[in-house]
Order: sequence, then C-alpha cells, then structure tokens
Amino acid sequence: MAEVPQTDVSRPSALPTANLLQRAISQNIVDQNSAEYLDSIEEEWNKKVDMEVETLVDGMVDLVSLASIADKDKFRVAQESFQAESRAESMIRAANSLLSITHSMKLLLLLSDEAQIAHRRDAELKVIQEEKEDAKAKVATLLDDLLRKPGTSQGKGSQANDASTMSS
Repeated sequence: MAEVPQTDVSRPSALPTANLLQRAISQNIVDQNSAEYLDSIEEEWNKKVDMEVETLVDGMVDLVSLASIADKDKFRVAQESFQAESRAESMIRAANSLLSITHSMKLLLLLSDEAQIAHRRDAELKVIQEEKEDAKAKVATLLDDLLRKPGTSQGKGSQANDASTMSS
C-alpha cells in the first residue's frame, strides 16, 4: 500500500503558557493529520470562492431586474439608481476579493512543496511508461500472431515440399 505523503504545513498551535491573544484553539484542529488539515483548508477556500461568485451572480441578476424600462417618476428612478450603484459596488468588492483569492492561491502554488509535486509527477510518469511497455508487448504478440498464421500454413507446405525433394 502506498505511503500517505506527509506535508510540513504549518498548523496553528498554542504554547501552554501563552496568554497574549486569548485565542481558543480547539484540540481537534491540533490533533488533525496533515491530509485532514489540508482538506479543511481547501474546503474553506472553496466556500470563499463560492460566496464571492454567488455575490457576483446575485448582483448581476439584480442589476438586470433594475434596468427595466417603464413609466417611472423621478423618485423611483433615483431609488433604482442608488440600488444599482450599491449593487455594482458590492460586485466590485466581490471581484476584488476573487482577485485576492487567486493571488493567494498562486503564491501557495509557487511556495508549495515542489519535491512532493515532482515525486507525484515522476510516479505518474513511471506508471504511464509501464502501461506503454505493456501495450507495446501486447501489440507485438498480436502482430506476431497475425504474421505467423499465414506464414505457418505456407511454412508447413514448404516443409512438405522440401521433404519430398530430399527423398527423391
């Protein structure tokens, strides 16, 4: 069975005598292994991205609904204008937040453990090369079988002819 890779991800921990910020770090976070911790971090990133994308979609829907053309008085036009501006500002904040998230993810990728990525890539390359060699062997045996079938019937006939010529 393949060994589960260990990462050197930094996890929050509290010193037993530290009293500076009075943060309560639950024991289950400290007791998590690296894979569980990374999965929870990934889930948090996914939630952030989903929330910002949902904000953008809702804002766009609201902007389209506000853009209806109808007989409106000046108060209604001013009210919808303010709503559109506030929706646009929230969409800008969501877009900036998404940009920040993508920047953070790029940094995490650049600063991540490249040795583990290279090891995974090399392992996958080895598996693919083994599969390639197996496929080559299968193709070679199938090709040999195809080439032998017509050749064996001719070979037997030629061997019989050779035997008859030798006896005469």
